[in-house]
Amino acid sequence: MTKTETKADVALAEKLQRGQKVMLDQLQRVIVGQEHVMEELMIALFARGHCLLVGVPGLAKTLLVSSLARILDLDFRRIQFTPDLMPSDITGSDILQEDPVTRQRVFEFVPGPVFANIVLADEVNRTPPKTQSALLQAMQEYQVTASGRTRPLPLPFFVLATQNPIEQEGTYPLPEAQLDRFFLQIAIDYPSEAEERRIVQETTGGGEVKLEKVLTAAEVIELQEVVRRVPVPDSALDLAVRLARSTRPLDGAPDYIKRWIGWGAGPRASQALIVGAKARALLHGRFAASEDDVRALAKPILRHRLVLNFQAEAEGVKVDDVIEKLLNQG
Repeated sequence: MTKTETKADVALAEKLQRGQKVMLDQLQRVIVGQEHVMEELMIALFARGHCLLVGVPGLAKTLLVSSLARILDLDFRRIQFTPDLMPSDITGSDILQEDPVTRQRVFEFVPGPVFANIVLADEVNRTPPKTQSALLQAMQEYQVTASGRTRPLPLPFFVLATQNPIEQEGTYPLPEAQLDRFFLQIAIDYPSEAEERRIVQETTGGGEVKLEKVLTAAEVIELQEVVRRVPVPDSALDLAVRLARSTRPLDGAPDYIKRWIGWGAGPRASQALIVGAKARALLHGRFAASEDDVRALAKPILRHRLVLNFQAEAEGVKVDDVIEKLLNQG
């Protein structure tokens, strides 16, 4: 990296930190608490990843996503997933149109809601696998094949899916292949008593909070590029690889992994740990990732990539418990 490139990257890093502070300030005008959720959302955005938000109803998951879209100058679409939703309802379809001049009828492709910068997939597990799979190509390749043609999606492209962890009647568990394409699984918990009191106080009166635009699409893409250029020391790289490999119940794995885990994380988890560590370092004002950055993101990156077996469920073991044990060992 040349001296000019270093100065340019440092300038972009400072721009990212300023942008993050303004984004946080804007979000905190409508969302009370949930600071770690906001930070993880921004890490995923600038790391060019998708998010799965898991929490019980009423914790402002949808409000958080729509507010993020409002403060970014990006095209936003919401898809409410239901059991009768079809793949074409997401990707789009050909519609028969009549030319007003020639009166000839032709098929014209009408893009679906996936053709946006930020897509909110609300209650993503409420639709059958056939429709869930319509998101797979979009999330991985940033393009959609519909009506026999492959069409690129607008960049940046960011999928935020919500899921209710307790209401499973009439739902369809996401396949592992789709779960693995989510960069982070963000767990949203109940607010504290003080936060809940403030929520009630601020949301039961009149008036609407106005949010200002912070970053454009071009600026987001530019900042996503500088994240990739953040250096990572060998110690952080080794930790990321070791954590991912330790989740696999193979020879050499810890005994509790063999006892509780049916399937471990793949190489995509190692990649996500490093890219996420780079983004987190920049957001914290450092132009180099560290082991602490990797550790901080271990749970949101690994929790949806591990499959617990029956023994773990019988013993009441949770995925986060396994990851915590790995972190304490490493």
